[in-house]
Amino acid sequence: MPNGKALFEDSLILVDNQMTPVQPVSGVALVLGDTSQAGSQGVLRSNAAYSSSNQSHTVYYSIYVSDIMKRMSDSMKVVLLKDTNALKNNNVTFPVGSLEVKASWISIKSLPAGQASNYHTSEAIINGQKDTVALLGMHVVGVVINHPEFIWATFEHKDMAPAYDWTKSTSTQDAPVTSADEKLFFKKGDSATWQNLQWNRTTPPTGSVNIFSGYPFGIPLKNGGDTINTSQQEPLDHDNIVSLNTCVNAGLTDVWKNYFYNGSIWINTDGLTPTVQADTIKVLGNAISHAEPGSIARGSLAAANVTMETYVVSFAAIPMHEMNVTTVVNCLNCHNSGSTIKIGTQSYNGASPLYLSHIFTRYLMKSSGVPVDEIEMVKLRDFINAVSAKTSVQSKMK
Repeated sequence: MPNGKALFEDSLILVDNQMTPVQPVSGVALVLGDTSQAGSQGVLRSNAAYSSSNQSHTVYYSIYVSDIMKRMSDSMKVVLLKDTNALKNNNVTFPVGSLEVKASWISIKSLPAGQASNYHTSEAIINGQKDTVALLGMHVVGVVINHPEFIWATFEHKDMAPAYDWTKSTSTQDAPVTSADEKLFFKKGDSATWQNLQWNRTTPPTGSVNIFSGYPFGIPLKNGGDTINTSQQEPLDHDNIVSLNTCVNAGLTDVWKNYFYNGSIWINTDGLTPTVQADTIKVLGNAISHAEPGSIARGSLAAANVTMETYVVSFAAIPMHEMNVTTVVNCLNCHNSGSTIKIGTQSYNGASPLYLSHIFTRYLMKSSGVPVDEIEMVKLRDFINAVSAKTSVQSKMK
């Protein structure tokens, strides 16, 4: 944009994770306060040695929605809070044009001198103080024709952390994850294991570095580097992503050359009527995320962003070399039609395509007067239920 803002900053509505619009502070539109990763509640901090000032900084998150999505949410809030029976089961879907963007940011003080020019930056307010922040990654999640489940796409800045090398992994031993250089989220000379990415229900990660990407472009791989037999035709999806990145990058001359598309996930709704699409989403629930052959998920079946799903590469507490098609997780493991919604003192276990949006369910609860800390506890329980559902599938597949 001519004013230096990204399109989503100028054209969408900045909201918190209860979909309440965020008001500017001291004339600054980007106000940041959220540091917890969705579901896992993990906090990500940078490698101090990467910074020219030897400082470590926390990653913050912002959420934007389109006017179409906000207006639909407002209207459905009135309907659902008036008729709580509809909370339990409804076929309503968000209209085409509904869009959420979640972005991860960090202070430019976490970067080496002169490196900020390689990032899209924006002025922000953090804890009441002005700062300049660098964009690290984005989820772009939107409803398009024939896809009421949203298309879930993710983008990242290049080379923030190493990727797990599946070509060096064997059936008995993980490949070592190291870096010859200091990186934003990895220390030179250190070594990382699967435990660096493991979510811990009792003590969520609060500032660990030495993280890495488990599946490049969200494509499930196996020891030796070959693709896993899944519901998606491979290596077609992988090759399409590589080709798309190459094509787009060749036409860029600005800061966006330093970012890349890291994959998308959606479900196969071909030939289904809107009613059947909605019913399918509701009936399958968490199973829309499954990667096994014959499942409905398509695209990058292990889709994740290294700065947003850092600690949920797998829900299984196993080494990387033991992972398989049943351990693969993605956005749809948690973003599905099943949700717990608390209205006043009453909790409802509902099913609706609307509940794929977590900020919408939080919006309903906050609008009914439920305190924010209670809302977060409800959503944490939903996350734990998603973990339990996935591990149950894994145990049955053994």
